[in-house]
Amino acid sequence: MRITLALLLVSAPAMAAPAYDTVISGGTIYDGTGAPGFPGWVALKGDKVAAVGKGKAPAGTTTIDATGKAVAPGFINMLSWATESLMYDGRGMSDLKQGVTLQVMGEGWSMGPYSEAMKTTLTREQQDFKYNIDWTTLGQYLAKLEKMGISPNVASFVGATTVRIHELGAGDVDPTPEQLGRMVKLVKQAMNEGAMGVGSSLIYAPASYAETPELVALAKASADCGGSYISHMRSEGTNIEKAIDELITISRESGGPAEIYHLKISGKENWGKRDAILKQIADAKAQGLDIRANMYMYPAGATGLDASMPTWVQAGGDEEWVKRLKDPAIRARVIAEMRGKPVGWENLAQGSGGPENVLFIGFRNEKLRPLIGKTLAEVMKMRGTSAEDTIIDLVIEDESRVDTVYFMMSEDNVKAFAGTPWVTLGSDAEASAPEGLFLKSSTHPRAYGNVARFLGKYVRDEKVDTLESAIHRLSGLPAQRLKLADRGTLAPGMAADVVVFDPATIADRNSFEKPMVYSVGVSDVLVNGVQVLKGGEPTGARPGRFVKGPGYGKCPA
Repeated sequence: MRITLALLLVSAPAMAAPAYDTVISGGTIYDGTGAPGFPGWVALKGDKVAAVGKGKAPAGTTTIDATGKAVAPGFINMLSWATESLMYDGRGMSDLKQGVTLQVMGEGWSMGPYSEAMKTTLTREQQDFKYNIDWTTLGQYLAKLEKMGISPNVASFVGATTVRIHELGAGDVDPTPEQLGRMVKLVKQAMNEGAMGVGSSLIYAPASYAETPELVALAKASADCGGSYISHMRSEGTNIEKAIDELITISRESGGPAEIYHLKISGKENWGKRDAILKQIADAKAQGLDIRANMYMYPAGATGLDASMPTWVQAGGDEEWVKRLKDPAIRARVIAEMRGKPVGWENLAQGSGGPENVLFIGFRNEKLRPLIGKTLAEVMKMRGTSAEDTIIDLVIEDESRVDTVYFMMSEDNVKAFAGTPWVTLGSDAEASAPEGLFLKSSTHPRAYGNVARFLGKYVRDEKVDTLESAIHRLSGLPAQRLKLADRGTLAPGMAADVVVFDPATIADRNSFEKPMVYSVGVSDVLVNGVQVLKGGEPTGARPGRFVKGPGYGKCPA
């Protein structure tokens, strides 16, 4: 009897395994192309989308019930500053909770290429996050993140500022032809390693010292390798038209696309320029140029007090800057220029309209951290000093740029840009969590709410765009611009980056007073086929990869 039973067990046909690893069913599928959603299912096998369909869903080893929810490609953050935060916490929680599956870095500064002198300076200037800079090139840094284990995918532009410092230092100098040739070679090396293009940030020293021909040369090196030029322009206020002209010129002369970082108009006196600059961009597009933009969904920016001082005083880096500010004659000159009309630089404190619109969110000096959450007006009153003296004193005492929020934009303009179909999204922020070292400073609410605010406040509530178009602008459109042939849409063979969210409830829940509060409405996120968010909570999985750009492995130096 035992032998007969054994024979039966051996000869019985094995149960067929499900054809798919994960099946997401019951929801409305938005494929990322901008097409209307449809009731259906998405099936994943390994790290790819295997099938998308309507009707009865097939079996999967794991099933996700998306009833009443939207199923979309993972969202792309076109301006991420998760460069350090992911090294501390690889989950990228503030963005993960909003469905972001790809962090794109490199706004002017990138995590390579580094010289030994740069490594020494950057190590000395580290604040709360301490780490060993054991890499040299940008590609090595991104590969390090992947090896460490991170939840989101990562990509980066190579920073024009980083390349400049590598060859010229932080001074106000022009490159010789030989130096520019080496800078071009560094860009091509980064492109060969997988960079998406070259990024600049031109209101800050030493980036501001670069003239247009230098930027054209770097952008051409990027374009020759299939990449694009992306820029925080020289002006977002009084001289915004000239700044856009420069960006258009760089696109035309380099032969590549050009993108505006965080499209905005700063300073109340400039708010009326919206229609003019949109026409300026439309005219360039009509001429065949590929001009683009990304933005965050708030009427305030966040940067440092360096954006309220003339850039000449900052030449040579932070140490030289602080040393100059301690000189009474130089200090007097800086104060006079801060009080006057800026010429050749942007004064964001002035553009904010008053010290009550300048908010401090981060200091290096522990003794100054009680000032986090206070406005410049409040600190002036506490100290009995003028706005300019307070700003200078804080920079000297902190020996840093001091993390600062500037309220300088119009809500009407934010809403109008949010409804512009060729504008994508970038948080311009780290990907943090309200815990550990992150609590030593504050942040801008865009870090925790940028995508959710767009889909909730602007798309659902204020109807600036349709849901299918908004999802396209968060997924398929940025993927196209980055030339990522295998990401950004839900179709067989595409990378299995997927987000499941409730269009009726997705929303930001934070504020400038309490910025470190997670958004709501995203229930499930998968990266390369692995679930990293389940029921709104992180799984701890770290499947994120270094996503490489169009020049990878084929851009000769």
